[in-house]
Amino acid sequence: MLALTAVMAADNKPLQIELPDHGKCSIYYQNSFLLTQLKFYPVIQFIVIALFLIIAYFLFNFSRRAEQNQVWVGMSKETAHQLGTPLSSLIAWIELLRMKGIDEETLGEMGKDIKRLEVITERFSKIGSVPELNEQNLENIIKESVAYMKPRISKKINLKVLRNDDIKDILIVKINVPLFDWVIENLFRNAIDAMEGGGELEVNYGDKGKYIYIDVHDTGKGIAKSRLSTVFEPGYTSKKRGWGLGLSLAKRIINEYHNGKIFVKKSELGKGTTFRIQLPKSQ
Repeated sequence: MLALTAVMAADNKPLQIELPDHGKCSIYYQNSFLLTQLKFYPVIQFIVIALFLIIAYFLFNFSRRAEQNQVWVGMSKETAHQLGTPLSSLIAWIELLRMKGIDEETLGEMGKDIKRLEVITERFSKIGSVPELNEQNLENIIKESVAYMKPRISKKINLKVLRNDDIKDILIVKINVPLFDWVIENLFRNAIDAMEGGGELEVNYGDKGKYIYIDVHDTGKGIAKSRLSTVFEPGYTSKKRGWGLGLSLAKRIINEYHNGKIFVKKSELGKGTTFRIQLPKSQ
């Protein structure tokens, strides 16, 4: 009892009263359990409301992104469908030109462009679905991309491929060829645009223990340090035309679909930029 009265006295100053036959007395008191709970009720209420608003915000954002993704997927598949008809016609026109004796070298280059369009159509048709990864020889993929791009860029751009001398085995990686080729092509085109018609475009690849790397280096205008953290965000572009989606899509393809990484390894204004792709080795 004395311990309880001591606790009550510590919480609240005792009330002094006069009682007949007892004289001066003290009344000790403290808040009831219910009253103590009621003090915290407004705080709990605010916390619940804040949690509700946070959850509602995230659900709204998720719903909006899902809706946007559905629109992009629908547009991509429709684009792939629309490209099918002119592609079929172009193939027929090439055969007709071949029958008329047109130079085979010219027809061969036209055929490469048609095959590239078929690859692009396949890329668009696969957007929104989980891509199938297959074991591929990385060197062959890089060489094919370079072979396609070389005759289609300015003669003032020196495009070369360098293989790390430490490589002893064939570089086998699990990739989706159309999507991975899309990334390489996008890096090439960005580098060509950055060099504005002339310079050195170098592809360097090698083995780094647990992963394989591909470096794409250009001698273009470079990227300011203040913008390095935003280069892979949708809307980033240094060109007057373009939506700024290329690097954002490249990051999604490498990071999410191939369990790899893509990042700016080095960039210096007026001297150029190096992008690096890292891919896990095929087990």
